Amino acid sequence: MKRRPFRRRLAILFAKLMRWLHIYLSMFGLAAVLFFSATGITLNHPDWFFGEAQRSVRSEGKIDPKWLHLEAPVADSSPEDPADLSRQVNKLDVVEFLRQTHGIRGALAEFKVDESECVVTFKGPGYAADAFIDRDTGRYTLTQSFHGVIAVLNDLHKGRDTGLAWSILIDASAIVLTFISLTGLVLLFYLKLRRIPGLAVAIIGTIIVLALFLLGVP
Repeated sequence: MKRRPFRRRLAILFAKLMRWLHIYLSMFGLAAVLFFSATGITLNHPDWFFGEAQRSVRSEGKIDPKWLHLEAPVADSSPEDPADLSRQVNKLDVVEFLRQTHGIRGALAEFKVDESECVVTFKGPGYAADAFIDRDTGRYTLTQSFHGVIAVLNDLHKGRDTGLAWSILIDASAIVLTFISLTGLVLLFYLKLRRIPGLAVAIIGTIIVLALFLLGVP
């Protein structure tokens, strides 16, 4: 039996590798691709799914004033410096107290301190919480805003207030989808009967996208 040329054998092995990658990357990234595809629609049309619905809950309480008036470090000699004021507050205890007392979720987004008040902000997908604390009395008001499920999904799609782990997932999903597209394009060159029609459809699709961008985007 005549042995195939080395270049031919190499091309066959390469085609097998591309087919293997295309199939299993598609299956591996199936959930992520479906999620970002579906939420692309909800993100573009939030009003279709009542994505703007919002519920707010207002609470009041009191924090130990000692947490709000710690002694500033000796090295910080200027009491008017905002950095000094921030060091006069036990931020960790304040944040943990608010979380445990009111079941706050989301990450700490901001902690502002001035001479009379502390403002603490938490944010998460479809969620926000703002606490205004009087430094003299320790009394505070807390407002939690809950958006609908669609708003949560949209924030996940955009990676807004989702943390490092979800950000990595978005990047990984983009890489997987890129490889799926490229391996599919490579496989097309090994299908003689579909090569020309497939490339023609790809070119037409690219032209349509570019035309919509150039002519339809303000």
